[in-house]
Amino acid sequence: MAAAAAEWSSQEQRATAARLKAALSAGGCEDGEAAAAAGELRALLERVLLPSSSSSPWSPGEAPPAEALPWCRWLLSGGEPWEGFVASVRAYDPATLCGLVWTANFVAYRCRTCGISPCMSLCAECFHLGDHAGHDYNMFRSQAGGACDCGDGNVMRHEGFCKRHRIKSSSEVPSVPKDLLIMSELVLPQFIFYLIQYLREGYNEPVLDLPSEKDLHKVLQMLEPHISFLEDLTKMGGAMRSVLTQVLTNQQFYTDLSSGSGENACVKKSHEKYLVALKGSGLTFPEDKLACGVQEPGAGASSSVVQGFSGGKSTSGQGDSSDEEDQDGSQGVGKHKRVKLSSTAKDQSIMDVLKHKCFLEELLFWTIKYEFPQKMVTFLLNMLPDQDYKIAFTKTFVQHYAFIMKTLKKSHESDTMSNRIVHISVQLFSNEELARQVTEECQLLDIMVTVLLYMMESCLIKSELQDEENSLHVVVNCGEALLKNNTYWPLVSDFINILSHQSVAKKFLEDHRLLVTWMNFVSFFQGMNLNKRELNEHVEFESQTYYAAFAAELEACAQPMWGLLSHCKVRETQEYTRNVVRYCLEALQDWFDAINFVDEPTPNQVTFHLPMHRYYAMFLSKAVKCQELDLDSLLPDQEMLMKLMVHPLQIQASLSEIHSNMWVRNGLQIKGQAMTYVQSHFCNSMIDPDIYLLQVCASRLDPDYFISSVFERFKVVDLLTMASQHQNTVLDSEHERSMLEGALTFLVILLSLRLHLGMTDDEILRAEMVAQLCMNDRTHSSLLDLIPENPNPKSGIIPGSLSFESMLSAVADFKAPVFEPGGSMQQGMYTPKAEVWDKEFDPVMVILRTVYRRDVQSAMDRYTTFLKQSGKVHGNPWPPYKKRTPLHPSYKGLMRLLHCKTLHIVLFTLLYKILMDHQNLSEHVLCMVLYLIELGLENSSEQESDEEDSAGSQERCHDSWFPGNNLVSNMRHFINYVRVRVPETAPEVKREPPASTSSDGLAASQSSRRSKGLQRENSGTAQVFSLVAERRKKFQEIINRNTTEANQAVRPKTSMKWSAPGATPQLTTAILEVKESILSLLIKLHHKLSGKQNSYYPPWLDDMETLIQHENPKYLHGDGMTAVERILLKAALQSRLNKHIIEEICRKVTPPVPPKKISPAEKKTLDKEERRQKARERQQKLLAEFASRQKSFMETAMDVESPEVDIAMEIATAEQHVSEAVYDCVICGQSGPSTEERPAGLVVLLQASSVLGQCRDTTEPKKLPTSEKEQIYPGDTCAAVYEARLATLQQYFKDSSCLQSVSIGWEGGVYVQTCGHTLHIDCHKSYMESLRNDQVLQGFSVEKGEFTCPLCRQFANSVLPCYPGNNVERTLWQCHSNKSMQDLIKEVEELQEQLGTFPSETNLSKEMESVMKDIKSTTQKKYTDYSKSPGSPDNDFLFMYSVARTNLELELVHRGGNLCLGGASTAGKRSCLNQLFHVLAMHMRLYSIDSAFNPWKKLTQLARDENLQMSNEEQPEVPVLYRDVSSLLLIQILTMPQPLRKEHFICITKVLFTLLYMQALVILSVKCSTEDRMTWMNSGALKKNLSNAKKTWEVLLSHVISELSKGKIYEQEETEDPAMDSTSAWCPQSIEIYLQQFCLPFLRITSLLQHHLFGGELPSCQEGEEFTVLANCLGLLSSFQSSQFSSASCLDWSVPPFDIISQWCSELVSFSNNHTKQVKILLIQEPKWDLPRLLQLPENYNTIFQYYHRKSCSVCSKVPKDPAVCLVCGTFVCLKGLCCKQQSYCECVLHSQNCGAGTGIFLLINASVIIIIRGLRFCLWGSVYLDAHGEEDRDLRRGKPLYICKERYKVLEQQWVSHTFDHINKRWGPHYNGL
Repeated sequence: MAAAAAEWSSQEQRATAARLKAALSAGGCEDGEAAAAAGELRALLERVLLPSSSSSPWSPGEAPPAEALPWCRWLLSGGEPWEGFVASVRAYDPATLCGLVWTANFVAYRCRTCGISPCMSLCAECFHLGDHAGHDYNMFRSQAGGACDCGDGNVMRHEGFCKRHRIKSSSEVPSVPKDLLIMSELVLPQFIFYLIQYLREGYNEPVLDLPSEKDLHKVLQMLEPHISFLEDLTKMGGAMRSVLTQVLTNQQFYTDLSSGSGENACVKKSHEKYLVALKGSGLTFPEDKLACGVQEPGAGASSSVVQGFSGGKSTSGQGDSSDEEDQDGSQGVGKHKRVKLSSTAKDQSIMDVLKHKCFLEELLFWTIKYEFPQKMVTFLLNMLPDQDYKIAFTKTFVQHYAFIMKTLKKSHESDTMSNRIVHISVQLFSNEELARQVTEECQLLDIMVTVLLYMMESCLIKSELQDEENSLHVVVNCGEALLKNNTYWPLVSDFINILSHQSVAKKFLEDHRLLVTWMNFVSFFQGMNLNKRELNEHVEFESQTYYAAFAAELEACAQPMWGLLSHCKVRETQEYTRNVVRYCLEALQDWFDAINFVDEPTPNQVTFHLPMHRYYAMFLSKAVKCQELDLDSLLPDQEMLMKLMVHPLQIQASLSEIHSNMWVRNGLQIKGQAMTYVQSHFCNSMIDPDIYLLQVCASRLDPDYFISSVFERFKVVDLLTMASQHQNTVLDSEHERSMLEGALTFLVILLSLRLHLGMTDDEILRAEMVAQLCMNDRTHSSLLDLIPENPNPKSGIIPGSLSFESMLSAVADFKAPVFEPGGSMQQGMYTPKAEVWDKEFDPVMVILRTVYRRDVQSAMDRYTTFLKQSGKVHGNPWPPYKKRTPLHPSYKGLMRLLHCKTLHIVLFTLLYKILMDHQNLSEHVLCMVLYLIELGLENSSEQESDEEDSAGSQERCHDSWFPGNNLVSNMRHFINYVRVRVPETAPEVKREPPASTSSDGLAASQSSRRSKGLQRENSGTAQVFSLVAERRKKFQEIINRNTTEANQAVRPKTSMKWSAPGATPQLTTAILEVKESILSLLIKLHHKLSGKQNSYYPPWLDDMETLIQHENPKYLHGDGMTAVERILLKAALQSRLNKHIIEEICRKVTPPVPPKKISPAEKKTLDKEERRQKARERQQKLLAEFASRQKSFMETAMDVESPEVDIAMEIATAEQHVSEAVYDCVICGQSGPSTEERPAGLVVLLQASSVLGQCRDTTEPKKLPTSEKEQIYPGDTCAAVYEARLATLQQYFKDSSCLQSVSIGWEGGVYVQTCGHTLHIDCHKSYMESLRNDQVLQGFSVEKGEFTCPLCRQFANSVLPCYPGNNVERTLWQCHSNKSMQDLIKEVEELQEQLGTFPSETNLSKEMESVMKDIKSTTQKKYTDYSKSPGSPDNDFLFMYSVARTNLELELVHRGGNLCLGGASTAGKRSCLNQLFHVLAMHMRLYSIDSAFNPWKKLTQLARDENLQMSNEEQPEVPVLYRDVSSLLLIQILTMPQPLRKEHFICITKVLFTLLYMQALVILSVKCSTEDRMTWMNSGALKKNLSNAKKTWEVLLSHVISELSKGKIYEQEETEDPAMDSTSAWCPQSIEIYLQQFCLPFLRITSLLQHHLFGGELPSCQEGEEFTVLANCLGLLSSFQSSQFSSASCLDWSVPPFDIISQWCSELVSFSNNHTKQVKILLIQEPKWDLPRLLQLPENYNTIFQYYHRKSCSVCSKVPKDPAVCLVCGTFVCLKGLCCKQQSYCECVLHSQNCGAGTGIFLLINASVIIIIRGLRFCLWGSVYLDAHGEEDRDLRRGKPLYICKERYKVLEQQWVSHTFDHINKRWGPHYNGL
């Protein structure tokens, strides 16, 4: 029966279906019948759906029967035709959502203006139907796939919906009739159940971890049609979707069909397999769970509890732990050992339990098992527009979340899988309402956090930070695949997505347990990727794990943090911040305990990852800035603050070390880390919070402690001594200078940065923008990229938001994209406005934001340039001091750093050292010292009283350096003597200390301990003040506040790692006489900087105003002296006493600074440094000079650089005075004439060109087709016209004569161009030889003779020999002879009769032969073979004179199509026609023309015998009137012996002009109407007897008409289309104009030829008089007359005109008798050819993109992966498409050969870039489409709207027409025919 059922015909199937449907829908009355029908249906389906051998249990690999789908279709439609059924269901579609699902690489749109969720996306159709003009949108290629959100009000605003999805009210949609879908409700449950059964059967657990992907793949392929069938059902609209939802979510159906309790064996078996699969996944059915005994989840034990270190197994409840543990045991010592945590902290139910209650759940389970097959994903997503389904599916998805994570971790294709997961989850979680519901009902947050925690726990290792042995802290191992491949990405991205919803984030922030777990998670990243400084040899293997570490911190820690912060914006959310801060501090405290941290960080270690510090910092900042919380209420005690500052400070010091090359042995990767840390995408999640945290600590800790910590961390404590020598135990001397600069710069940044201390968002944005623009001009997109935006997408500053654009226009000017000569294309750039340089340039911000140190220099250079241009400063300006925004009151304490004695001592010492020229101090150090002093003056707390400082007396404590803490008063304090500790070798003299000595103990810590002992014995002497000792003491005091040992000795350091190897140097004490104050040091510095004594004069003595004026613009910019003046002025303003003291110091004539006694060793190092600096400067200068020389040379040598400039060709005029042409060889450098034996040659580039063939006869440019209607037909191009003409002539006339009547080379002609340099041909050969032996890869192929000109490096491929010419003769030939026309004609004939014997075998002739070979091989065979008999000499003859024609015509095109400009244009400069003519002539002379057929005779003699014409040849010669006159000209001239005499040239021109004139008249006679013709014939006949009859066109025209009337030429006119003859009558003027226009092309070519052969200028003229000027220039016009000029007056008849005209006409008449049709077609119609143009492109790129990116290829009718379109002819091609390959040539290369004879210009549709193919090479040219900010968008990455840039397109066209692609574009590569 089953078999029978399967083989039913479709008729029977249809009938059955209809019968069942009828029975079922009858319903009510006969219940029995319906039940029976249902039973029958069920049985039928079982038969149809299961494999045919249904009796026996089926084997897994077996395919479902082919019949199943047709059966289902019939059954669903109840016997109706399927299409009809689909249509009727669609009618009931109430859906208002688009919901179109797409997969990766689909082109979609995103509009930020309309989006509510940042993930909003639209399909192209909805986007174009919506109105998004002027919105901020972009096009993008989907990475993971997605779905269209049109119509979904939760994700986007209603205004953005397209016309189709504007809300329909539900009333419009009729309700679904019951019987329409009755069958579906019965058939679908079984269909889906059988699908699940196949999935169950097909799945086998992978054995021994061998993936059985192949099997899975097979099963999926088998089920493809079934899943597609379901997908089609979803597309039927809402009605069908609701049925499907019903089926998928109904629990009853599921239990009935799949529980396995039925009697069906197959079902039982498949249910067992399902249970096995569940178990294999580490999941259990809840029932079995109880048996195992679930542990109660512990009370969130801390993750620092680590078990299983000693190799013992951790007894966690995970099934897979034991085997992993074993593997790890054997991993060896060097590897990191994995750590297992006890899993008590885990909520077991989340991780391990799954129970399926409906089809949907099991379907999702298998989808995950099979690793998200695309078809299944699409089906599940297509159902989403159904609201009930959406909720059910989201819950199911959440329920399977842990299982998804496990599968993902094991997957081999984790990338694809990640994309598919996100494809689904982004649709579910972007919707706030849904996310909130799932959070409440399914514990979504718990699940996510737990799953993330669980995922990371699999790759933990023990942290080695601080205390390697006993650390209890664990961190993730960045080398694991999980982190390296970013496998965690989908889960983290979901988490960030749901945290962007306020309601969900609030839940998270309120839930204390979740916060603890989350901090636990974050702690895994705290201190990961630890770097240890290599001190001995270079590290063997540079690990690149730091990428993974930075990405992990940014994505897994920082982005969720920004998400949470975005909801803590108002006072009401204070509680949340308190929660986070509290748990953050707890976690930090745990962390310090776990790593055993006390007070000193371990040296030579740094980690850039402190996410917990950063969480703490960012929430603090938010609390103060937005929530008005009191900062102190959130801060811990002093001891904790001291601990908190250590690690961030360590990072700052390490940055400085890395830049000082102290980590160089760790390889490049450590520099990479330092750069990434400050890079724009990371800086606001890394360095900014760190600096803010340090600012907070500094504002609350003791300032002396903080400052000394900084100098100790930067290892420069020992340097801060007054002594000229010191020993640094922790730093090599070459690093001292840059570390000191680093420490001071850090302090400046710390004290002047206000990013989190009171700046508004707008001010921050402005500061960031200014900093980036000052470094370099930026494009809009790079600026967007460089401004660190708040990483959370929902924050205020969205890139491209209003504030960004308005801010940009406020601070920057736009520089439009320019096109530089030489072809480099600039993008549109933004450059800072002048007032920004003037007032806002902030070097501190620049230093903070530079990734490369050179950018700081670049900003300073640009600043200098600005100042010099605006004339504000000459000399070298210093970084300007910028006023800061006021501090937020909470952070006022920060300024105490500037008013603490420690800092003042440091500043004093450094000023002193700089003044005394101690080593290792740079201008940068001085600059920073002055900056700090200035900051202190700007921020002095209160105007101090002018009386002597009374408070000071009580403060005098442990030292006598300074009386108080205020910088203003300390500046004037004189310090007389200082006690220093110096090495015994030092030059300082030992003296007994006078009574009041300040002591300087900024020496090493060992000495400080010794001095403590000294102090107890003899309290009379001053103590040595040591930074380090002070700092330790402070720390001790805080720790042991209540103990009495507070002032005991400092804790001894156990670690001696710090001291330098070898013995500690012997230090001894010396006393130094100083007698200076900070003020006096500043004044002396001013003298030193200016190089003059007494250069400082207090400005207020002359002008009291200076003290009142606050901002004196004079001091804004300037060098060091200006800075000193500015500081002294501020000091004087702050206190009267300071003012007096300054005046007093200036009154004392300052004694000269004592000459320094510098030890030779010291001198050496000083000199070395200076010498290096000077050498560097010299090198820079040399390089710059060299560059400018090269540039000026390039400009003179190559005209390529500027195609526009006309340089007159003076060579011709100059050479007339020289006896013989002299050539300079650019290889050997010798000058001399070119001789037969040692010829010289021009460097030339030969290339085949079809540019001429692209001329069209309309001035209307052709457009690129952008719709099906517009297509381009190439019939009207010049090439097509000439080809057709040659073919028609060959049909009727003798072949050899045809080939002389039309020139070829319009397509595939050879164009010869030169750079103008010459070389000896033998030198060239040796040059090529050396190139051949050169192993370096060149961009060209030497085998094919390609090379670059040795002088100007222009591309070339041949050498054109220069004919040894004598210029004296040249001038002689130019004088007019008085021979008669007849004599000249005779001479020409005789000269042509001389047979061209090949000259003797000289080197010259050999070279000419070889260059001719080159010319022939340049173009393809098909462009040279036109003769009917292949290989006939006529072919070569035709080819050679056509080469000349091509080059002349192209030069004409380069001159703009006419000769009005005259002179020698640039084309002239590159022209080598003279030499080319010699080569061609020498070869043409080899072919003699049989005298009988020589056209010259026909032109100049009357035929003696009439019968000669009618000879019995089967094919006559081409009639003279059909011949192309320009071709005849070239043939005549090239067959004459060279050099040619000018009189002969003029004679030939005159004769040919008569022929041309007659051709014009013949055509005219054909064009005018019959009446006109009669009129002209009669009026002309009357004038025939006048004296000038033969020089008036009326007479000649009438004669022509009467002659031609003898034949059938004028017949059948009436039947023809009247368009040919213009109905308006021809008046004499219009005829005259017509005749002139007809003759002009010939005159132009002839004049050009004359110019090249005989020299002489081309006259310039107005457009109207071009004819007369050229005729005069060619000698056709004896006297120049302008009044009533007639073209006929140029005629010079050598034979009686009427006779010869009759003879010419008779040829046409005899032809017309047989072929009336062709007579007219063959008359030469000279249409006005327009200049060659590329196709016109549409304004907006989207027009092109939308039409072509989905267009299928005409060859293979698939949509190409890389579509391209030819800009010359509009052909659509596949780039690199293998489908269209022909004989190993891909389509683009093939097309470039057919369309452009080897040159192709293609626009790549998907990249918006133009690519040039030239022969065997190609290059990317750039883009002619730019966005609104003048930028290219290669590969459409940004997807902004693009608009045509007309200037660029013009340049492209210019390069195409002038054949200069090879010279201008530099980056060529071989394409191996693969494009």
